[in-house]
Amino acid sequence: MCLGVITKVVKIDGQKADVEFDGVTQTISIAMTPQVKIGEYVMLHAGFAISIIDQAQAEETMELFVEIKKMMEEEKQDA
Repeated sequence: MCLGVITKVVKIDGQKADVEFDGVTQTISIAMTPQVKIGEYVMLHAGFAISIIDQAQAEETMELFVEIKKMMEEEKQDA
């Protein structure tokens, strides 16, 4: 099973970019999406941006991840 994560591009340096998700910043390759711009969202898989994601869709998906994280934390506290 493959998992992609939506992240926001915060810095670009050639074919590398810094992306941020939930307070975590990571350097990735944008060789497959060279047209991406700072502030746009990308689907990240295995260290590569594999597609640019619509902002509204990205923000909705990221909100769902935050909700899931909160639910998991609450379950952990209740156990």
